[in-house]
Amino acid sequence: MSSNKGEHQTVPLSVLLKRELANEKVERPEIVSGQANQSKKGEDFTLIKSECQRVLGDGVTTYSVFGVLDGHNGAAAAIYTKENLLNNVLSAIPPDLNREEWIAALPRALVSGFVKTDKDFQEKGQLSGTTVTFVIIEGFIVTVASVGDSRCILESADGSLYYLSADHRFEDNEEETERVTASGGEVGRLNTGGGTQIGPLRCWPGGLCLSRSIGDLDVGEFIVPVPYVKQVKLSSAGGRLIIASDGVWDAISAEAALECSRGLPPDAAAGQIVKEAVLPKGLRDDTTCMVVDILPAEKINPPVPQPKKKGVFKVKAMFRKKSTESTSQIEEYLVPDVVEELVEEGSAMLSERLDTKYPLCNMFKLFTCAVCQVEMKPGEGISVHSGSSSNTRHSRPWDGPFLCISCQEKREAMEGKTLSRNRRYSSGSE
Repeated sequence: MSSNKGEHQTVPLSVLLKRELANEKVERPEIVSGQANQSKKGEDFTLIKSECQRVLGDGVTTYSVFGVLDGHNGAAAAIYTKENLLNNVLSAIPPDLNREEWIAALPRALVSGFVKTDKDFQEKGQLSGTTVTFVIIEGFIVTVASVGDSRCILESADGSLYYLSADHRFEDNEEETERVTASGGEVGRLNTGGGTQIGPLRCWPGGLCLSRSIGDLDVGEFIVPVPYVKQVKLSSAGGRLIIASDGVWDAISAEAALECSRGLPPDAAAGQIVKEAVLPKGLRDDTTCMVVDILPAEKINPPVPQPKKKGVFKVKAMFRKKSTESTSQIEEYLVPDVVEELVEEGSAMLSERLDTKYPLCNMFKLFTCAVCQVEMKPGEGISVHSGSSSNTRHSRPWDGPFLCISCQEKREAMEGKTLSRNRRYSSGSE
């Protein structure tokens, strides 16, 4: 979901990375971050891992990871996810990949990591749940995976606003409501008796107003952990990310968050955003904000884009035709001035999200479960396309990727094809 969705084209990742190689070396931005929080229930958590190292065949490269987790019905799910999600994502990426392959593998690995984290946590029998907005920055490429209603926005150096996450609230998402009801859930408002209904749309049993999360054992498998994933490439001018829980976004708009923090370093910016969110009505929810500046290596101050009219987003052409007298020349990608979308995937169906095209599919092991990474003997795995009607291209049940029996059972429960475990426990709500 972005403010300029449908007004630009997608540029192949290989084209973008070849541009960098043509410049003899890959520019590495400076990553500067800050965070602030005002706590009411103690269920918001953040994750910051800067300068993570990955060994390549010809050296070492680095990436950074940031996350905001907003727990509900207790803090257990948020704490468990903070401690385990990154390792589960990295475990789903094949070893010995070059930079282009590693970045291309991230969207599928994030789906696998989110689902495995949810599956493992639910096996502990605890009832809490959490939203997750999870950001991986590699060079100037930003990959965001999200479930729930925490949110990540980007302001590019030229002042354009981009939404890098999706809200999974029933109130704002008719498609998700239809998916959950088709899978066996009931969606409606709280009934106070006498036909009076109040509050936001919720899923019953459980009363959760989110259609996607990690945890929430008591609600049902149709509340899925499959994340919305957005991957973009920034220009070498960089930009600013704001990652925050709904305590911020329920109080102020994305434009207001950017305006009130413009020109401030990340720590002060995060503090100012939290202050602006809490000021009007006081502290009503855990309110957490993280600000991440992605800066050219030689630049030490945060970008200060030119002021623009509120609600107006700049969109520049990404592609131009190469000037030539030959009519046989085709369009050539030139270095753009704006953010470029590489991937946007939002389906809740594993048959769509774990499927990959050649040559990316050759990176993943054929006899390894695509979710939990357990090794399987030939013939043991079950195709993610088995029984799927959403992807006619893969109607043959012997096509991979494959799931182990346990992960296949979870997939079928998520899609309403089998009865979920008895989950009718009493619960708080998000």
